[in-house]
Amino acid sequence: MERVNSACSKKIEMNIYSTISQNKWKTYLIMVLFVLFITTLTFVFAGALGENPLGLTGIALIFSGVMSLGSYYYSDKIVLATTGAHPVTEKENPNLYHTVENLAIGAGMPMPKLYIINDPSPNAFATGRDPKHAAVAVTTGIIEILSKAELEGVIAHELSHVKNFDTRLMAITAVLVGFVAILAELFMRNLWWGGSRRRDNENSDSRWQLILLVAGIILALLAPLVATLIQLAVSRKREFLADASGVLLTRYPEGLASALEKIAVDPRPVRSASNATAHLFIVNPFKQQTAKKWLTSLFNTHPPANERIKILRSM
Repeated sequence: MERVNSACSKKIEMNIYSTISQNKWKTYLIMVLFVLFITTLTFVFAGALGENPLGLTGIALIFSGVMSLGSYYYSDKIVLATTGAHPVTEKENPNLYHTVENLAIGAGMPMPKLYIINDPSPNAFATGRDPKHAAVAVTTGIIEILSKAELEGVIAHELSHVKNFDTRLMAITAVLVGFVAILAELFMRNLWWGGSRRRDNENSDSRWQLILLVAGIILALLAPLVATLIQLAVSRKREFLADASGVLLTRYPEGLASALEKIAVDPRPVRSASNATAHLFIVNPFKQQTAKKWLTSLFNTHPPANERIKILRSM
C-alpha cells in the first residue's frame, strides 16, 4: 500500500512540475493573444462607428500592451479590490492565520497575505503572480461552516494553486477578460446612442462601414463567449491537480472532500463574484444561478464538485 501511495505521490509531483512550466508559457501566450484580440476589436469597432480605425488601433495596441503588463504586476490587487476582500491580521483571526501559516511552512513557501470577504456564501480563492507575491482570500461563510480539517483542506488547495503558478495565469485572465467585456459593452452603448453621427459621416465608405458594423455587432455579442473560452483555456484540470497536491500537503483527502460537499450544496452565490473572476474560486461562486443557464453551465470553468469529491475519496 505504501508503495502505491509513493508511486501516486511521484506521479502527482511530476504533473505539478509539468503544470508549472505550462502555466508560465501560457501566461505569456494569453498576454500576446489579448493584445492581438483587443487590437482587432478596436479596428472593427472604430470602423463600425465611423471613426478612423487605424489611428484608434494604434492607440489600442499601446494601451492593450500596457494593460497586459499591468495585469501581470497588479492583477492580484485588482481582483482583491473587485471582490471586496479586506486584509486580516493574526490578531484579528488567529485560528485562520495560523492555519494558513502552518500549511505554508509545510509547503515550503512564504506566508501569503490573508484576506476575508464579508459574504455568507462559503468559498475561497488564491491570487498573485508567484509564491512571493501571493494572497489567499476566504469568505466569512466558509469560516463559519467548515471544521478545522475541512478548512485546512481548502487552504491547502489554494496554496497549491499558488505553488503551481495557477494564480498568475488565473488572475491575469480575470483582468483581461473583464477588460474585453467592458470594451464590448462600450461599443454597444456607443452604437445605440451615437448612431446618427455614424450615418452623417460623408467621408466614410458606406459599404465598408456596413461590413464593419455587422462584424462589430457580432463580435460584441460573442465577447462574453470568447471571454469564457479564454477562461477555459486555463484548463479545468488545474482544479483536479490542486486537489491532489493539496491532499499531499495535508495527508487527509476527506478534509477537502467534506469541505467541497458543504460548499457545493450551499445555494447562496458570492455577491461580489463576476464572470471574469468566477474561475478563481474553489467552487463555482454562482451556484444554482448558473446551473439554471444551460449555456453558461456548458462552458463552466469548474469541473463538477461531485466528480472531484469522488476522486478525493478514492485516494
